[in-house]
Amino acid sequence: MLEFIQLLKQRYQAVLAQQGNESVKTSYQQRIDQLILAEAFIRKGQLIEASQQPLLHMAVVGPTQAGKSSLVNVLLNSNAAGISPLAGYTIHPQGFCNGVSLADCSGLQRYFGRFQQLQQTQLSKDRHDCYSLTENATDSGLLPHGVLWDTPDFDSIDSATYREGVIRAIALADLVILVVSKEKYADQSVWDIMAAVEELHQPTLICLNKLVEGSESIIIQSLKEKWRQARTDEFPEVVSLYYQKPGGLPDWPESRQPLLKQLANKVRLNKHPRFEQELLKRHWQTWLEPVVAEHQALNDWHELVDLMINQAMESYQRDYLNHPHHYETFQLAMTELLNLMEIPGLARILASTRQVLTWPVRQVMKLGRKRLHVSDSSYEIALLNQIAEHTLIQLADKLLDKAEQGDQGPWWRQLNSMLRNQRQDALQDFALAAKNYHLSFQQDVDSAAHRLYYKLQEQPVVLNSLRATRATADAAVIALTLQMGGIGLHDLVIAPAMLTLTSLLAESAVGGYMHKVEADLKQNQFNTVKQALFVESLRLKLLQLPEQLSMTPHFNISPDQLRAAEPQLTEKRHGLRLL
Repeated sequence: MLEFIQLLKQRYQAVLAQQGNESVKTSYQQRIDQLILAEAFIRKGQLIEASQQPLLHMAVVGPTQAGKSSLVNVLLNSNAAGISPLAGYTIHPQGFCNGVSLADCSGLQRYFGRFQQLQQTQLSKDRHDCYSLTENATDSGLLPHGVLWDTPDFDSIDSATYREGVIRAIALADLVILVVSKEKYADQSVWDIMAAVEELHQPTLICLNKLVEGSESIIIQSLKEKWRQARTDEFPEVVSLYYQKPGGLPDWPESRQPLLKQLANKVRLNKHPRFEQELLKRHWQTWLEPVVAEHQALNDWHELVDLMINQAMESYQRDYLNHPHHYETFQLAMTELLNLMEIPGLARILASTRQVLTWPVRQVMKLGRKRLHVSDSSYEIALLNQIAEHTLIQLADKLLDKAEQGDQGPWWRQLNSMLRNQRQDALQDFALAAKNYHLSFQQDVDSAAHRLYYKLQEQPVVLNSLRATRATADAAVIALTLQMGGIGLHDLVIAPAMLTLTSLLAESAVGGYMHKVEADLKQNQFNTVKQALFVESLRLKLLQLPEQLSMTPHFNISPDQLRAAEPQLTEKRHGLRLL
């Protein structure tokens, strides 16, 4: 799941960089933040799983100039956190080890991933993908043992550049200390972030900072209202903080000194797997909206290609297989039948004549190019190439229509552009496949002729009658001329000798069998053309087009990748060991 979340985040970031619609950009940025949070929370689970005694992590979060770093120093009983009156002074997650050593935090580098751990003094405003860890040299009576994180703000203008660090620090936290001032507590950014992390189920403490005596009751009531609007869990404890006049630091109330240690007892790390699934389930459908839309577009493309292929086959059947004047394949079978029906006694004379007349043909056959001239003059081949070209033209028009509909317009437009660029190559490949099909299908033509001849042998009277007709109609010359390429298939279909022979055969005792052979040949031809030309050649090439789309403006996450990730949303997750 972690790999899939990372992939989805990367694709969102790439698509966002190409997006021009401001509302879409805002929505995508929100989803990127959610994905960063989910990724970090999954890493948090791995960190817990790998640790014999997981450390307690506490994060101080809040808007700019709320006094976060000042509160961190109060909690640590030190001046470890740098403070400044300027907004946005802290721009990196800074961890302070309280009662634990740096060696105890060795697993954090794996958690932070591409973020580099640096010394606190090495942190630079020019680089945001880093964090620091520092051992607190003093004893704190307010904090349980663990790591206290001082985090950057999440609401300033510059916060977008270091927001990922804030999210990673919050996801790492086992408990959260929200710091707000009387000026900032009502800001929407505060409650947006608190709503976003509700699924992490972190025990939370609100510190109401920079108060003036007597003002807290009204603000706390308002805080409750804000909390109820943003979240569904119980309103947390609130600590009111007043400034110490000498140092300007907030004064932690004596009565609340054990509060954070008590809050740490509410942490339930063994429930982390369930919380992780809840977080993923909440956002899953929203995250995948553009991915599913692309999958739907891909399905629509497949259906559109199949529709065009079916229409192409309908044209082929109507304009060739079922056309009374254009269907030439069965006539080829009839010419082969003519060769099989040689009159006994004349066969030797005809054979010697053919040896002279058909020498070029025999040479062609030796080269494995039997009847190439037949393919070149075939009406079928010309029609198939015409149908393929018409199919691609229609498909391009359909793509333009799709581009004007819905949110996937760019996907369809780029697909249309790719189709235009590869159209000529597709047609050339189709033409070559059509010629190869036509040559290889001659075996089926010969087989049909032999079936007819074997049937005629069962009817000697009919066979002899046809032989006589064959000789008188000079059909043998037609057969030989066809072999030599002297006439084309279109001439063969309307040749008087062939018409006579076909009519006599149809009216004979084997007429019904002849029609069956012709029907079988047509069906076999239909299936072969569909599979060899329109499915394995044209359709395959068309279905591969989306795989060649540019990765940048599209998510390009396959249905298989999605199917591999989704079971992890519902599989039973065992909690971690009881801590």
